[in-house]
Amino acid sequence: MGNLHILSHGSEPFSDRKEAGGILAQELKKLRLKGAVVLGIPRGGIIVALEVARALEADMDIVLSRKLGAPFNPELAIGSIGEDGHVFLNEDICASLDVDEGYIQEEKTRQAAEINRRAAAYRAILPRVPLEGRTVIVTDDGIATGATMQAALWAVGAQKPLRLIAALPVGPPDTLKGLASSADEIICLRAPAFFSAVGQFYARFSQVEDAELLEILKKESARKRGRL
Repeated sequence: MGNLHILSHGSEPFSDRKEAGGILAQELKKLRLKGAVVLGIPRGGIIVALEVARALEADMDIVLSRKLGAPFNPELAIGSIGEDGHVFLNEDICASLDVDEGYIQEEKTRQAAEINRRAAAYRAILPRVPLEGRTVIVTDDGIATGATMQAALWAVGAQKPLRLIAALPVGPPDTLKGLASSADEIICLRAPAFFSAVGQFYARFSQVEDAELLEILKKESARKRGRL
């Protein structure tokens, strides 16, 4: 069971993802992390990750994992598949839902195809950062059900990081508690009791398009080259 740190149960909105990332970065700086890697979940999480990585002078990357959705309930994660093809299955959930091997293979194939599609575009700009033995921070612009973050934490954990931290601007208290076993530490700025959607906690919450994401990756690639 990882440590869960909720800084506030307030519901005041962030102005945008950039502001949320900046505030989150200030909290993470208190941990005095060295040689960290910040992973953003596409697409909104990339803007948050960029602010955190710059403040910590850390490497930034994306996490290309996909949740394996349950039969008839795709929002419920029965496991995840990572960019390297590694599959994590939550055996308890699979058993309780009586998920058969045929369904798992079909879902794995579907999600792997989407990862490969994204990787072809993204990795041509920003090569993947090895995670083994490093402190890894996984972030997004917020969570609701937590399924996508759960998939990311499972996939990253399989790569044997030294320390795994989930850092979030906002999320429901019960969802955060449910994720605590998948990370060494979870930090969340705001966990309001009433929660309907992540977007309600942002004054500006426009969709992040692929073009904007690719531009961020280009800037990160240039930043990384400048440090070499």
